[in-house]
Amino acid sequence: MKKITIGEAARQSGVKVPTVRYYESIGLLAAPSRSEGNQRSFAPADISRLAFIRHARELGFEIEAIRTLLTLQDDPHQSCASADAIAKARLIEVEQRIRSLMALKAELETMVEGCGHGRVDQCRVIEVLADHGQCTHPHH
Repeated sequence: MKKITIGEAARQSGVKVPTVRYYESIGLLAAPSRSEGNQRSFAPADISRLAFIRHARELGFEIEAIRTLLTLQDDPHQSCASADAIAKARLIEVEQRIRSLMALKAELETMVEGCGHGRVDQCRVIEVLADHGQCTHPHH
């Protein structure tokens, strides 16, 4: 089995070298074997695990959720109910974020459309930003 350096592991998985070390330090990635020169040597399974973690992070999963998903992945004969629950919870978070962003978009559109492009003392954008009570949608 061919062993892979940390730089090559990072390149193949799309994860930066410091992030590979971080994932190792927090236990998402097992400590790889070491060469005679004490350099990390990664196996193809490590690259797959790093790619899994990277993809999960891109989808916004928190580290603890990823830890649970990896544990599930390590025992593929168990029920996927936990994985489904984690994905459903993330979906709910995304839907809430979309609603919040849509409200923010509407508020910004109202501000921009209400601007007469005159002077700053008559600028709707400045007015609304100076007085949160003028906002038409609640946002945080």
